[in-house]
Amino acid sequence: MNAEQLRLDEAREQKAPWKKWGPYLSERQWGTVREDYSESGDAWNYFTHDDARSRAYRWGEDGIAGISDDHQLLCFALALWNGKDPILKERLFGLTNSEGNHGEDVKECYFYLDSTPTHSYMKYLYKYPQAAYPYDDLVRTNHGRSRSEPEYELLDAGAFEKDRYFDVIVEYAKAGPEDILIQITAHNRGAEPAVLHLLPTLWFRNTWSWGRKEAGAKPQLRQLAPGVIAASHPELGDRFLSVEGAAELLFTENETNTERLVHVPNRTPYVKDALHNYLIHGNNAAVNPERTGTKAAAHSTLTVAPGRSATVRLRLSDAAPTSRGVFGTAFDAQLAARRKEADEFYAGVIPASLSADSANVMRQALAGMLWSKQFFHYDVGRWLEERGAGPFKKGKHAPRNEHWDHMYNADVISMPDKWEYPWYAAWDLAFHCFPLSMVDVDFAKEQLNLMLSSQYLHPNGQLPAYEWNFGDVNPPVHAWSTMFIYRLEKAQRGQGDLDWLERAFQKLLLNFTWWVNRKDRSGSNLFEGGFLGLDNIGVFDRSAPLPTGGYLDQADGTAWMALFCQNMLEIASELALTRPAYVELVEKFIRHVLSITSSMLHVGQGDGMWDEEDGFFYDVLRLPDGTAQRLKVRSMVGLLPLCAVTVFEGELKKKVPWVVDRLRQFLLARPELMAFVHNPVKPGVAGRQMSAPLNDVNLRRVLTRMLDEKEFLSPYGIRSTSRYHADHPFVFNAGGQDYRVCYVPGESDSGMFGGNSNWRGPIWMPVNVLIIRALLQYYLYYGDDFTIECPTGSGHQMTLYQVAEELGRRLGNIFVRDAKGRRAVYGDIKKLQDDPHWRDLLLFYEYFHGDTGFGLGASHQTGWTGAIAGVMRLFATTTPEQALELGKAAAVTEVTKPAAPVKTRRPARVRT
Repeated sequence: MNAEQLRLDEAREQKAPWKKWGPYLSERQWGTVREDYSESGDAWNYFTHDDARSRAYRWGEDGIAGISDDHQLLCFALALWNGKDPILKERLFGLTNSEGNHGEDVKECYFYLDSTPTHSYMKYLYKYPQAAYPYDDLVRTNHGRSRSEPEYELLDAGAFEKDRYFDVIVEYAKAGPEDILIQITAHNRGAEPAVLHLLPTLWFRNTWSWGRKEAGAKPQLRQLAPGVIAASHPELGDRFLSVEGAAELLFTENETNTERLVHVPNRTPYVKDALHNYLIHGNNAAVNPERTGTKAAAHSTLTVAPGRSATVRLRLSDAAPTSRGVFGTAFDAQLAARRKEADEFYAGVIPASLSADSANVMRQALAGMLWSKQFFHYDVGRWLEERGAGPFKKGKHAPRNEHWDHMYNADVISMPDKWEYPWYAAWDLAFHCFPLSMVDVDFAKEQLNLMLSSQYLHPNGQLPAYEWNFGDVNPPVHAWSTMFIYRLEKAQRGQGDLDWLERAFQKLLLNFTWWVNRKDRSGSNLFEGGFLGLDNIGVFDRSAPLPTGGYLDQADGTAWMALFCQNMLEIASELALTRPAYVELVEKFIRHVLSITSSMLHVGQGDGMWDEEDGFFYDVLRLPDGTAQRLKVRSMVGLLPLCAVTVFEGELKKKVPWVVDRLRQFLLARPELMAFVHNPVKPGVAGRQMSAPLNDVNLRRVLTRMLDEKEFLSPYGIRSTSRYHADHPFVFNAGGQDYRVCYVPGESDSGMFGGNSNWRGPIWMPVNVLIIRALLQYYLYYGDDFTIECPTGSGHQMTLYQVAEELGRRLGNIFVRDAKGRRAVYGDIKKLQDDPHWRDLLLFYEYFHGDTGFGLGASHQTGWTGAIAGVMRLFATTTPEQALELGKAAAVTEVTKPAAPVKTRRPARVRT
């Protein structure tokens, strides 16, 4: 057991709070729903980036390469000034949804290089231009571009011409749970000396300005000695930030500059933007000469020679510094030890069979997952009260979330992207837990617990979607994630956490009941759900009233519910092995899953979801006059029913055989259920049984279309919409207006759902992960006897395991260098492809171009795109023989494959 694993054990057993401090600071708090108190709900324009330097936040804090305690009471982050910028660089800049031609987008270059799960070691890289940051150019040029043009990025603006920039590397290393070493190194990549003002900043989240008596005494920062800031907080206690060298300590208050924003006199002469005013405007009176406050910075002016670096070291601790051991050789030794321990930890996570480049991809993916943790604070009841609104108040209404007043969120949560999406999304989070569980199964379990707790889950059983509309509907994938993590922990520790599984199951039952009661309009086991996370994939906005009237029977909504039901059946079966009270629930979910899967395939009067001629699933439009019509768009909507498959190993059948006997009797009495779907009683390889809507004939038909490179199969994964629609757009006329779906492999060409995502062609990691899971489930049942041509028309036959492995390889090819040394994710961006200081740095985008693999959307959505780490590890530690022998346990049980050749297995050198 290595040192990091010991720290994880100590944290789990509550022997030492190794996770108390971490990267829990947001990267954008402005423009969020939490900070929006406007009447219209226009969060982006109510609290802007320009406001952020002067205005105290109500619910959270943001910063660059920042950390905080797990309640975000005390925060630390980086501030910089190159002597030319009009604004002190305290936070990342980006465009709002209305400013960008493809929605909101961060316009900075930064990379998450490393992190252990306890954050005992972390490394972050920020690339800071030496020329004035082109704020106006970025806003103006992007605003002038159409939706058919690419976004205008910082690299396009020439900010890094002639390598005139600093690589600013921030490293954190914990000497103890409350003793954090901080090293900031600035490398001058340019050919001339350059000046950098470095201002590591310590501040308290403002909890005292909101008129609440329970806020308690106001915390305080003060200069304890030259180079030492003492922090005192009524809840957190005392902390001390020591700075090496002759840094100038500057103090102010984390209070709003009302004079600048609304022309009202300030209640304190020292306000949030004092560091900006002191440094850039030369206003010496902006900072407190008494050297006290609630925000402070250690200002160093560094002149860095070309090709050289300068380093600033700090230490944040709960112990007052002494004359011995704060810095010096002990500091260097601790930092080196934590780096080494991080390498040792990841040596046990990243398979030795991977090449150095693949290992680098996997490690940075996991680093991004761990850096994307954020303290998320949102007391919806109080937020409504502060707006004068609420479910029991007449007259005034809030623009959103009025029926979620029970919610109190104050937890460290895995974010999709801490700049573009600095708020949790329920279904994203379930996918996050897949790669997170590889390094910290306890944290993954905690994340699922949160969404099912009484302070999140609605009393009616609905899971919260995201802060823009908690009442929206996300796909129900929590049960799948719960069962996966249960199996993984069982494999890691020798036994599963049955108590945790049972608690989760009880809450998931509430959510399942909510779905059945709310989203099955006619009681026919055909489900709606709105956009269901797939944004613009439909002919219409599926979350809005249809222009035709009526409603949709959604193929994806019904598929999600079939999978939800199968996962609940898995959990109930596991619980029933030792807790007999769950046997009846096993029977309930068997019957329910059969009803849903058979409804998906039921031909009816020719207007069901399954189109026998096409061999594909479609949404069905049900009109007010009683007629119905399939909306024949070949998209992920029609592939998701393929994913509604689960294999059962037969443990419960051995213990309670009468369950299978009752199932046979149930099916004999209802032959219509078995007319189209796979027979769940028929044994497969190793006597396994399988629940699936597709029998072997129809499975082959869907796979043939999915694996056709002229349709869904891209060199980089499965497309969200078939390429067929490039030349054959689907057009539907309603009320004299044409509604059209074309194949759009890149950014969205419409403003539907904000225009910042696109499901009409690009490749999305989460649904590709589910397709891989489905292929492996089918393989466990059919074994090597079922083969399919892959790609369609190639003449090359593959087993379903080989198809899954091939899909994993194509997804990996988005990030891994090809034979020419290029990464598909970076397309034709020369600097990212060729420059030695850029080419080994990875970004894990929200989605990817359907033909080229180029990264699109949110640039730091390691969240669910980080799942690539799990895919790479799965096929590096699993064989088809092992899969058939162990069944579903194979996904969490490693086998040793041959190591990569020594010459390619050296650790990848990230040139920083």
